[in-house]
Amino acid sequence: MTRTLARIPRPVAALLIALAIHLVGMLLIQGFGSTFGIRAMLVLTTLLAIGAIGQTLVIIIGGIDLSIPFVIGFANVTAAQLYGDGMPFALVLPIVVGLAMVVGAFNGALSSLLAIHPLIVTLGTGTALQGAVQLWTAGFPTGAAPSYVTKFVSIGGTIGPIPVPWLIPSFIVLAALVIWALSRTVYGRRLYALGSNPRAARLALVDPVRIWTVTFAISAGFAALTGILLLGFSGAAYARVGEPYLFQTIAAVVIGGTALIGGKGGYLGTIAGALCLIELTTVLVGLGLKPPLVQATMGATIIVLVAIYGREPHVREMI
Repeated sequence: MTRTLARIPRPVAALLIALAIHLVGMLLIQGFGSTFGIRAMLVLTTLLAIGAIGQTLVIIIGGIDLSIPFVIGFANVTAAQLYGDGMPFALVLPIVVGLAMVVGAFNGALSSLLAIHPLIVTLGTGTALQGAVQLWTAGFPTGAAPSYVTKFVSIGGTIGPIPVPWLIPSFIVLAALVIWALSRTVYGRRLYALGSNPRAARLALVDPVRIWTVTFAISAGFAALTGILLLGFSGAAYARVGEPYLFQTIAAVVIGGTALIGGKGGYLGTIAGALCLIELTTVLVGLGLKPPLVQATMGATIIVLVAIYGREPHVREMI
C-alpha cells in the first residue's frame, strides 16, 4: 500500500489526503462543511500558500528560509504604523515589500557568496529584523489596514453573487503565474538546475549568486505581502503574527512533495500541502484539542504523511 501511494503524483496525493481529512471533519464536527467553514478554510489556505511561495522556490534551489515569519511580522507592523501615521497605502505597500526584498536579497547573497548555510543567515537576519521593529514601536504597534484591504481578505467578503472574497480569485491568478514561471521560464529552469546539481549548473553558466539573491528576495517579498494581508485579516498589527508560518510554510512544501535536498517539486504541491495543514488544524481545533496537543498531533501526522509518499525513491529505482 505504501508503495502504491508513493507512486501517486505528490500534489494529487496531498489533495486526496486533504479530501479525506475534510470528510472526517464533516462526520465528527457539526457545521464543519458549512459554506462559512469552507470559505474560512479557503482564506486561511490562501494566506498560507502565499507565504509559502518563497519557501517553495528557496527549497527547490536547496536552501531554506527561516526569516519568513519575522518578515511577515515586520511587514504587518510597519504597514500599520506607516498607514496610521498618514502615509497613503499606495506608497506603504511598495515601500514595505521593497524593504523586505532588500533583506531577502541580503540573505541570498550572503549565503551564496560566503557559503554559509541559509538556515543560519535567515534566522539571524530575521531575529534582528524583529528586534528592530520591537524597538521602533516600543512593543506597542499601532495602526490598521485600509477598509478595502480588510474587505479583500475578509471571510465574509463576496464578489457579487459568488460567496468568496477577492483574495481567492486573485490567488488563483497568482498561483498560475508562479507555476508558469517555474515550468516555462529561464529562471525556473535555472532554479531546478541549481537545486539538482550546483556544480553542473555552474558549468552551464548559471550564476548561483544571482539566482540565490533573486530567489531569497522573492521569498521575502511574498512574506511581506502575507504580513500585509494578515493585517487586513486580523484588523490589528502584531509583530509575532508570522510565528505559525515558520513551521507551516516548510511543512506545506514538504507535504506537497518538494524535496528538501532541492531540484524537485513545484508550487502546485505546496498549495495542496497548505490545504492539508489547514484542514487538519481546523479538525483538531474543532475536536477541542488544546494548542500544545494540536501542535504535537500535527507534527506526528506530517511525519506519517511524508513517510507514506514524501520519500525520495531509492537510487536503484532511478537507474
